[in-house]
Amino acid sequence: MAIESNLRDIRDRIASAALAGGREPASVRLVAVSKTRPAEDVREALRAGQTVFGENYVQELVEKAAGIQEAVEWHFIGHMQSNKVKQIAGLVSMIHSVDRLSLAEEISRQWGKLGCCCDILIQVNISGEATKSGTSEAEALQLVRAVAQLPNVRVQGLMTMPPFFDDPEAARPFFAELLHLSQLIEAEGVPGVEMRELSMGMSGDFEAAIQEGATLVRIGTSIFGTR
Repeated sequence: MAIESNLRDIRDRIASAALAGGREPASVRLVAVSKTRPAEDVREALRAGQTVFGENYVQELVEKAAGIQEAVEWHFIGHMQSNKVKQIAGLVSMIHSVDRLSLAEEISRQWGKLGCCCDILIQVNISGEATKSGTSEAEALQLVRAVAQLPNVRVQGLMTMPPFFDDPEAARPFFAELLHLSQLIEAEGVPGVEMRELSMGMSGDFEAAIQEGATLVRIGTSIFGTR
């Protein structure tokens, strides 16, 4: 029952943050990050009405998905190795962490074998931290243009992970910068590219992210507890 009550609390906080930012609560989707959690936790969240789940590791996602018969919308949110893409082809509806052309090419190739498209987000390392994945802010538009040429992927927006701060307000400028970047890219009018999604904000800072334009928030600990 803890997962159900945690979800209720998170949904209330998402709605409050959206309204505080002058937005409709329905414009923000919750991605429940279920990495390292057993399939039963996912089922409990499903029973509480949560349908979108984010996973970081390919092998774990494949094994977990195989044990869940219910309708789940899986998002892959972790660093992705190109040689593992084929294992999740057709299984996930969105990949948040595309940070290089070679990865996008492999996604397009594997989804092409299935005759369908994969929605992807371009991961941007807004903070410039050496430990973070993501293309640079300066190279993001160039990457978007290149990926847009591929037949079986659709660029739907951007994703970022700001530095960790004890104070969520300190992360706010990084969220604002991702929104600004998405607006610049959208203004370029690249064919086939939409900037409809901003994946940013986690358990410690999602309210600030929502107020700065997040449409997807990735929350694990506040739903499932500490890992």
